[in-house]
Amino acid sequence: MDIVKKTEGGKLTIVVTGRVDTTTSPQLAAELENLSGVEKLELDMSGVPYMSSAGLRCLLVTQKAMMKSGGEMVISGVVPAVREVFDITGFSDLFTLV
Repeated sequence: MDIVKKTEGGKLTIVVTGRVDTTTSPQLAAELENLSGVEKLELDMSGVPYMSSAGLRCLLVTQKAMMKSGGEMVISGVVPAVREVFDITGFSDLFTLV
């Protein structure tokens, strides 16, 4: 899994490429840990072909942290296979998918 961060003012875009699973989700969690000063977080998942429950948990923790700080989180570019996981688990209703 590769992670690239782009900061523009109070907006942070994180581009994730590769599988997000039990093995790689700790790396993603570490990248999402310190979001102080971030008003808007965009997670670009267009390069993620697979996401496990460990990845979903990581996104949920991040969403809660952003809401607590008054920030906004959006997830963009979700491919159909990953979108299906979001839909089946009900996570589509929890996140803003663009």
